[in-house]
Amino acid sequence: MTTPQRRSKITPERERELYEAALDVLRESGYDALTMEGVAARSRCGKSTLYRQWRTKPQLVAAALRGTRCVKLADVDTGTLEGDLRAAVRVVAVGAGRDTALLHALSHAASQNPELLLALREALIEPEIAAIDAMLERSVARGELAADHPAAEFVAAQLIGVTRARPTMEGRYADEAYLTRFLEASVLPALGLRTGAHP
Repeated sequence: MTTPQRRSKITPERERELYEAALDVLRESGYDALTMEGVAARSRCGKSTLYRQWRTKPQLVAAALRGTRCVKLADVDTGTLEGDLRAAVRVVAVGAGRDTALLHALSHAASQNPELLLALREALIEPEIAAIDAMLERSVARGELAADHPAAEFVAAQLIGVTRARPTMEGRYADEAYLTRFLEASVLPALGLRTGAHP
């Protein structure tokens, strides 16, 4: 019977600092340039500490993605679908730069590493899809939207996709003004919602 490797104890606060340091290096330099040494220097900790906690770079990155997971849209509930989508646009725009930079930094590496791909989906993609789907489900329950509305299944893909695509296509992140225009020109009309004035 093998004895599992013991991990040194670090506080949750310190663990999050190490995760943030790893993700900052990723955003700035990309996955290939990320090293345990670089993360150790950024977070002012010993390299041996990182290797004790996470044996490899993919394990560290996957843990950092899961450990900093933030479901930003989960609390959005304005009482109407249009209101929810407009609020979602504001929330998504705030994190668009950081999240998109992270996705770009990890996209190739994740395609080659199932653990990284799973962590990336769990941390950045699936929570957003689930939150948008919840908005649509609430709208169906309120009678705003038909349960079989053909455009409903594409809302998450539209909002998430345009956020990720704009930097590649135009060299700029999807800010609130851009996302609002997209919402009003594409998403709301497809759902049959009028684009009224909202605060």
